[in-house]
Amino acid sequence: QVQLVESGGGLVQAGGSLRVSCVVSGRTFSRSGMGWFRQAPGKEREFVATISGSGGSIRYADSVRGRFTISRDNAKNTVYLQMNSLKPDDTAIYYCASSPNIQTGITTWAYDYWGQGTQVTVSS
Repeated sequence: QVQLVESGGGLVQAGGSLRVSCVVSGRTFSRSGMGWFRQAPGKEREFVATISGSGGSIRYADSVRGRFTISRDNAKNTVYLQMNSLKPDDTAIYYCASSPNIQTGITTWAYDYWGQGTQVTVSS
């Protein structure tokens, strides 16, 4: 059974930083493209960042490019999202997702397993 467990969310002031993590079990992690998505109250889930199985291909949403960094440690079955220069608009539940494919994916349907989400709140 594939499981994704996120951690690291919390409350931070605007301009601050947070790192969220996601540990994956139950599948060959290095062969799974990983993604981070977020969902704010009343809004649809939106793409944030994605990384290929090897880590060699990365894509970001325009809204976070230059502020957020996605990375992975295949030895630890973990994907990270480092978030810097946070803004109140970044407030959302952040979800990690695992794909059956090794490549990156920017749409929700590219992923078949999701974590439970971790809340990130940025105060102004």
